[in-house]
Amino acid sequence: MKKITLYFLFLIFAQGYGQELNLPVFTQYLSENNFVISPTYAGIGDNLKIRANGLTQWVGIKNAPDNQSIYADFRIANTTGIGISAYTDKNGNTRQKGVKFSFAHHLILDYKSKQYLSFGLSYNINSFRIDIENFNTTYDIPILDPSITDDRSVSNNNFDAGFLYRWKAFYLSFNANNFMKKDTDPYVGLEPSRLLNYQLYSGLVLKTKNNKDVEYEPSVFFQFFDSDKRSSTDLNFKYRKFNRKGDYYWLGASYRFLNDQFFQPLNLGPMAGITFNKFYFGYAYQFTFNDLSGYNTGTHMITIGLDLFQGASNCACTKGTSKSYYR
Repeated sequence: MKKITLYFLFLIFAQGYGQELNLPVFTQYLSENNFVISPTYAGIGDNLKIRANGLTQWVGIKNAPDNQSIYADFRIANTTGIGISAYTDKNGNTRQKGVKFSFAHHLILDYKSKQYLSFGLSYNINSFRIDIENFNTTYDIPILDPSITDDRSVSNNNFDAGFLYRWKAFYLSFNANNFMKKDTDPYVGLEPSRLLNYQLYSGLVLKTKNNKDVEYEPSVFFQFFDSDKRSSTDLNFKYRKFNRKGDYYWLGASYRFLNDQFFQPLNLGPMAGITFNKFYFGYAYQFTFNDLSGYNTGTHMITIGLDLFQGASNCACTKGTSKSYYR
């Protein structure tokens, strides 16, 4: 039991260190919302797309990480898109909040072969604080440290940049997130100054000749943190089935692992979603595979959304790789 407790404390510390002033990425992007990963997706498709996510990690463990976020992106011209996202993240007695403003521009590389290139830039405002009002005395610590007199909050302004390449049904996105160093307290040695992390997302939308209303989408998501060289990979697969009106449902699964531990998954689980008359609903469940798996029931994520104000662009560069962009 002592070993499990120490391991749990290590995971809490490691996650707080890694997530500081970063939006944690689980499978939100697979819930028909690639804008979660990259600003380059802003304005692709025919609608104002709104998605709201609620995510609870390690269900069954007290004060486990909990996250809520909302995203919206739309096209403001034939080749330009903008977007905004906001999140709040709770992990024990730490609190994070952030807002991101995004801009994207889309270009045609070759019209006949359907090759497109998109560039994106985001400006991020994040805050991180310790929730000291929840600090309580214990038998071992009968008096709180008198030097703790405020919430120890810190804010950070930063930027993301990326590009997106599309060729027919293939897509490849690369992002550099938080590429500016953060101001740090020189008296605190554990505070990370480098929040930079790289994300690579690629996939292919496959259709059968006999049934154009069915899509298969294998994809891969790679994330690398520059501060401590951690990296992980998601292997994903999705199935979509459309009806005559353009509404559809989808089923999928995701497998996440550390890149030096391929056969030791961090998370594995199913997911599904459905659209009806511009309304979207999705659900994902991730099983936890580590020493904490016997103490929690996994990670739950719910997504709801709306697709509004449909309007086609005169430029093919804003076309998506799936029929789900045009309903």
